[in-house]
Amino acid sequence: MKFEHIPVLFRECIEGLNIKPDGIYVDGTLGGAGHASEICRHLSTQGHFIGIDQDKNALAVSAERLKDVLPKVSIVSSNFEHIDTILENLGIHKIDGMLIDLGVSSHQLDEPLRGFSYMHDAPLDMRMNQENKYTAYHVVNEMPEDDLYQIIKEYGEEKWAKRIASFIANRRKTEPIQTTYELVEVIKNAVPQGARKDGPHPAKRTFQAIRIAVNRELEIIEPTLLRIVEKLDKGGRLCVITFHSLEDRLVKHVFKKLDDPCTCSKNFPICVCKKVKQVKVLTKKPILPSEEEVSGNPRSRSAKLRIIEKL
Repeated sequence: MKFEHIPVLFRECIEGLNIKPDGIYVDGTLGGAGHASEICRHLSTQGHFIGIDQDKNALAVSAERLKDVLPKVSIVSSNFEHIDTILENLGIHKIDGMLIDLGVSSHQLDEPLRGFSYMHDAPLDMRMNQENKYTAYHVVNEMPEDDLYQIIKEYGEEKWAKRIASFIANRRKTEPIQTTYELVEVIKNAVPQGARKDGPHPAKRTFQAIRIAVNRELEIIEPTLLRIVEKLDKGGRLCVITFHSLEDRLVKHVFKKLDDPCTCSKNFPICVCKKVKQVKVLTKKPILPSEEEVSGNPRSRSAKLRIIEKL
């Protein structure tokens, strides 16, 4: 299958990174090298680009697309949460910028056998890293009902989470739920008919929740952002693209904590906690895609970009 992934907020990310020709830049979610190709165009032969992804298809496609660029290129099969180890293995202590796109790539969504989409019938998988053993099948068929309810409620922000978890638990007592369409049918039966008339597909939020749980998407955000900031050189930039409110809320919280770390009471005349401001938030409000971009790529509609600079 042809690898297609349209980079979102393309110009805004490149401008946000403020690329130095001889700098070291990391794309933590390489995808099809859309952002990466442009980053490399801004780098000289003295520059170094590092692309990280856990999807084998993305790595293979990106390696081909970046083979003739000017800067040194290192492509790494890993998750960006391992940024410390990745840079250590490359002998790099500090970087000048990093970009993370927390969304699922169009390629992953559109490849039926990956099981990300409720629009295709496929085995329950949803792994971004296909070497991982834990899949959507395990979440749906083995997670305790109360835990399943919690992830559907919290990660999917699903109004009918209790009923959906209950219907899944009852169905799997008879036989395991094997495919995406089987799961969609269970969800449709759980959501009252009147509630299915308006809004998104009834399975959308539950599929999102299960995908997040399989790939540990939310739990790695805060510790990973803190590690990245430690690796940024003075003046280095971190750009993070999110696609739903849970991600954006976490990123906003971490950036605010780094920008204003003081824990002293507002009544104190001076700071006594001695916590030092590490970054400057460059986006008090997130950057959103233009109407033109949304028109050309509807999947960019919910994208938000936040940027910080290391002090």
